[in-house]
Amino acid sequence: MKRLLTLLAIMSVGGSAQVALANSELQKLIDDPNQWAIQTGDYANLRYSKLDQITKDNVGKLQVAWTFSTGVLRGHEGAPLVVGDIMYVHTPFPNTVYALDLKNDGQILWKYEPKQDPNVIPVMCCDTVNRGVAYADNKIFLHQADTTVVALDAKTGKVIWSVKNGDASKGETNTATVMPVKDKVLVGISGGEFGVRGSVTAYSIADGKLLWRGYSMGPDSDTLMDPEKTTHLGKPVGKDSGLTTWEGDQWKIGGGTTWGWYAYDPELNLMYYGSGNPSTWNPTQRPGDNRWSMTIWARDVDTGMAKWVYQMTPHDEWDYDGVNEMILTDQQIDGKDRKLLTHFDRNGFGYTMDRVTGELLVAEKFDPKVNWASEVNMDPKSDQYGRPQVVAQFSTEQNGEDTNSTGICPAALGSKDQQPAAYSPKTELFYVPTNHVCMDYEPFRVNYTAGQPYVGATLSMYPAADSHGGMGNFIAWDNKEGKIKWSLPEPFSVWSGALATAGDVVFYGTLEGYLKAVDASTGKELYRFKTPSGVIGNVMTYARDGKQYVAVLSGVGGWAGIGLAAGLTNPNEGLGAVGGYAALSNYTALGGTLTVFKLPD
Repeated sequence: MKRLLTLLAIMSVGGSAQVALANSELQKLIDDPNQWAIQTGDYANLRYSKLDQITKDNVGKLQVAWTFSTGVLRGHEGAPLVVGDIMYVHTPFPNTVYALDLKNDGQILWKYEPKQDPNVIPVMCCDTVNRGVAYADNKIFLHQADTTVVALDAKTGKVIWSVKNGDASKGETNTATVMPVKDKVLVGISGGEFGVRGSVTAYSIADGKLLWRGYSMGPDSDTLMDPEKTTHLGKPVGKDSGLTTWEGDQWKIGGGTTWGWYAYDPELNLMYYGSGNPSTWNPTQRPGDNRWSMTIWARDVDTGMAKWVYQMTPHDEWDYDGVNEMILTDQQIDGKDRKLLTHFDRNGFGYTMDRVTGELLVAEKFDPKVNWASEVNMDPKSDQYGRPQVVAQFSTEQNGEDTNSTGICPAALGSKDQQPAAYSPKTELFYVPTNHVCMDYEPFRVNYTAGQPYVGATLSMYPAADSHGGMGNFIAWDNKEGKIKWSLPEPFSVWSGALATAGDVVFYGTLEGYLKAVDASTGKELYRFKTPSGVIGNVMTYARDGKQYVAVLSGVGGWAGIGLAAGLTNPNEGLGAVGGYAALSNYTALGGTLTVFKLPD
């Protein structure tokens, strides 16, 4: 009887014992290098695999093991998951999900085809991409383009629960994955170009119940901030900081959307993510610092309360969304162990921070052509501490509305967009896919109408001048020194997520369609294979029956490939990307394919 009462007590406090078991199950899968159970590889976003069968000595022998056509065109971002003997593959809109049997040559076990209104397509910025599904508690989680969050039975594909996270008629859409943590699944929102107010929401893994929601701007009750305990660069943020830095009610359509990647530190119980650009792109229409757009957030997973924030680009004038991934490492600085957060921002600066306190340790340019700011002020005694020092020539606000500011580097898609970097604890280097692109930017006055574009700028993009002539680099970065260790020029932006492995090999894909493997220490190219379409997916690896596999989705698209994906020809379309990437059509064509590689038997 005593044992029964104990079990009943456990199940009645803080959720069920089943959830606790599910959490330990997911962590066990994440810790097993034979699986790929989370889009980012692990909660720290390292994108590092301990598998070492494929090495820098034998990677040149890789061959195609098998392929799978998704049956969908447009851009294929994200990666498949592998849990046990099942691989889960997703597509862009209409967000089809396949479960493939790895014991039986990838036979389709089930297929989920959501029924979505195609009117969501023109509301989606920069292609109809989706960055993948998530797994926990024997469920597959999909955040659809129309913001429906669905929990599917991992064995059958049957819908267990679904909730609506936004309203597509107002421009609220989704392109991102979700992240299961403890008893919650964490979900963001897209739509900054439609005046959407960004937020992160925690839903119950068990039944989809909304547990908390933290907005990017608004009163403290909305942003889940404590004016005294939540800090920015070590100082309290003060009362209603998400209101007082905006003019009037502009914050209600303020942007700051949250469509990037999330990280989690179990010891601190903190999640980390970035918020995007403020709305509109015309800076004159929104005076002030526009907090908390363009911000790194550290939130308590249980309550959603913000512990600390850091705004990287106050009063953004260039659309430098801050949504790129936060990578969590434990490294030594000046002989002391530090829990670090490294972030490669769209604005071209690589940031290293103490993820416990939010202390800023490093802020350096990871592309030498970045010119919109001279530096980030690192003097804690200065009133400019932590702020980028804007160069007047490239200030779209100082130059004025209806004035074309030219030669701004980077372009709006940033020195790096959402394509995730990787980190190797063996080399202590970060491997970063980058854009080497500049722009002309002309802001103009725009009125807000719900569900209509709220951009207010015309852009054109082109390769950085006086450089190698291409639009991308793949670099190795030292986050403690803030320095590039080596750099590989690419003809187009590197829009594929990287993968580092214990075999001292780093993988990435190119917009022309190549899967490439390079030496983790030197960057020397060791292998390349031309896949059926441009690669904007993220490389992953798994093992079964003693054999290591590498897999990647190809299917050109995304912001860089929007001209091909959507059939656009006007150079200024695609928010300026169509003209910059026009030559891409000479190298690749549309088509979604999963390609899986292995060493010869």
